[in-house]
Amino acid sequence: MHRLAASQPRSNRDPLIRTHRPMRLLLGLALLSAAALAADANWPQFRGAQAAGVAEGHALPSAWDVAKNEGVRWKTPIAGLAHSSPVIWGEKLFVTTAVSSADNQSLRTGLFGEGDSADDMTEHAFKVLCLDKKTGKILWEKTAHTGVPKVKRHVKATHVNCTPAVDAQHVIVFFASEGLYCFSHDGELKWSKDLGVLDVGPYNAMQMEWGFASSPVLIDGKAIVQCDIKKNAFLAAFDASDGRELWRTPRADVPTWATPTAWMSPGGPQIICNGCLEIGAYDANTGKRVWSLSGGGGIPVPAPVLGDGLVYLTSNHRPYRAQDPSQPVFAVGLNATGELSVIEGPAAAPDPHVKWVKTKIGSYMQTPLLYGGRLYVCKDNGTFRVLDAKTGEEKWTQRIGGGNVGFTASAIAGDGKIYYTAEDGKVIVLKAGGEGEPIATNDLGESCLATPAISEGVIYWRTRGHVIAIGK
Repeated sequence: MHRLAASQPRSNRDPLIRTHRPMRLLLGLALLSAAALAADANWPQFRGAQAAGVAEGHALPSAWDVAKNEGVRWKTPIAGLAHSSPVIWGEKLFVTTAVSSADNQSLRTGLFGEGDSADDMTEHAFKVLCLDKKTGKILWEKTAHTGVPKVKRHVKATHVNCTPAVDAQHVIVFFASEGLYCFSHDGELKWSKDLGVLDVGPYNAMQMEWGFASSPVLIDGKAIVQCDIKKNAFLAAFDASDGRELWRTPRADVPTWATPTAWMSPGGPQIICNGCLEIGAYDANTGKRVWSLSGGGGIPVPAPVLGDGLVYLTSNHRPYRAQDPSQPVFAVGLNATGELSVIEGPAAAPDPHVKWVKTKIGSYMQTPLLYGGRLYVCKDNGTFRVLDAKTGEEKWTQRIGGGNVGFTASAIAGDGKIYYTAEDGKVIVLKAGGEGEPIATNDLGESCLATPAISEGVIYWRTRGHVIAIGK
């Protein structure tokens, strides 16, 4: 590694109230511990709860050897091609894939600038699988849809880029133009929705088809999808129990690939969306905008990240308008309301709700990592900057991977460690804090562009052809 720079009260008749004080304390601690364990066991959407990418409470592995089966809990083959991440609820892991009827599911990795579409417009089976989290055994497999994809994909993308979202009753699976589906944890199809053709490509080359990648999120019994497509972009909410459309809010934005982030604000559930012309928050009950901000880069991909009363948003491409910041990172107060504004230069945060802005450092594919009071923002070539999360002050810069390998999967963290997964399957483990001292580099044995999941001390990677569980 090369360092570049520095509720209602209970009645007195309630048995819980009549319990002796020490017993109440022990019971309370037990309940809190159970809640903490449950929260840590579940990884319910892309990058876990609120897209944080962090799981604490268990020791996490530092070194392993997949080739020698050292430190590997299990390794299960998954047919087809997909960049969707695994999600976990309780003892079950869910993953999606698309299996072609022809042997033409090529995947190009690495650092390149071409925006070509893949030539695999053959019949595909769009599948969801449920695995036993502890053993890797496939418990069930369902085909949600079979047909020729309605939109082409980028040569580095797949026809299944959207990570499922799961809660205690529902498994929401989004196959984009091939439909939105809800399964039970036992594999029963509860409902499905056809949202039409969801065509996404760069705003300045609208003839290109790159595929869809915004993952659904679940909050307060609602399944939320952000569809920033070439025409008639929208954000929509569906009742997770029966699929009824609850609301649909138009978005005046160019195409994006960003997954929204859901959180429970003091005023109720909110959805925060990254974007180019319309970054902002929405009331999850009504779809009404709470605040909006224009000025992101032209092809936004990273999900919003929340922490310490702020939401962090970033994008990498040049601005859509000349007056907008270039490759920005924004820190916006979660209590923001109304229309916000930013400008580039010394007075880069004229709006009181925009706490700080940094330019020319934004990430393209990766969602930033907020860990230990620091914000890690990584570019595709492995160069990442570490910022003070409260002030935006740059602490230091590192380069991982030697500059000749791509990084698409977003970083995850826990147990004082940060995990960066390169496209060639090398996982670089860094010590959190300090200046990112390397701990180990481990090889998954095949390419990996999907962000891993963490549950109870085990990390689950979705590689080119497998799900691999790493941990003691």
